[in-house]
Amino acid sequence: MNLPQAIFLFGAGIIGGALNAVAGGGSFIAFPALLFVRVPPIEANATNTIALWTAAAASGGAYRKRLNVPRRVFIPLLAASFIGGLAGAYLLLKTPAHTFLQVLPWLTLGATLLFAFGKRLSAGRASSIGHDTTAAALTGATIFQFAVAVYGGYFGGGMGIVMLAMLAMLGMTDIHGMNALKSIMGFVINGVAVVAFIVARAVYWKQGIPMIIGGIVGGYVSAHYAQRLPQLWIRRFVVLVGTGMTIYFFVKAY
Repeated sequence: MNLPQAIFLFGAGIIGGALNAVAGGGSFIAFPALLFVRVPPIEANATNTIALWTAAAASGGAYRKRLNVPRRVFIPLLAASFIGGLAGAYLLLKTPAHTFLQVLPWLTLGATLLFAFGKRLSAGRASSIGHDTTAAALTGATIFQFAVAVYGGYFGGGMGIVMLAMLAMLGMTDIHGMNALKSIMGFVINGVAVVAFIVARAVYWKQGIPMIIGGIVGGYVSAHYAQRLPQLWIRRFVVLVGTGMTIYFFVKAY
């Protein structure tokens, strides 16, 4: 790897980390960048996961004051993220990565629509992610999060959008609080996948290190300054990113 490639990957890491901190979709920048410098697909996916995992840690730190979720809700969601992320990483190492390409655009389309109209679909009710959360709502959210985590451990493109959509459906309205919870769950999902990829020696460290550094910078700075913007602007940006990802994957798959 030469210096221009390192600079290119550093820049891709900044953009990917920034996108993940606010809306999700960082994989759509980081993953193709690694393919562009000729990292094989499976190894590019593993390297991309490590880079964006560190970015999630940085953005989660910036959002830490926004997290306000009771432990009885928080722990099941984190457990689902852990188990699902590990299962997804195992699938990636055992099956070809193109398996989900036909499903991916439909997933991002549905997630974007759910996020855009989640507030209306929740009928204006207060957030169900609180101390009065019903057992049914918590069970449904945990199952959904497990499915998202499996996908996240496998590939993860658009995972942030899907998690934001779930939180919107549960009645959360504070986009910064949603991003705080999303960042922590994403950190857990990618964290267990990272361990699996390192053990399997599927990471290209030379290409990954500049992207990791860029992801940390982009994740923290973007999360820090995003909290100063009106929530409506952030919501519109999330929908815009989700729409762009959906179009990209429809073109790629069909």
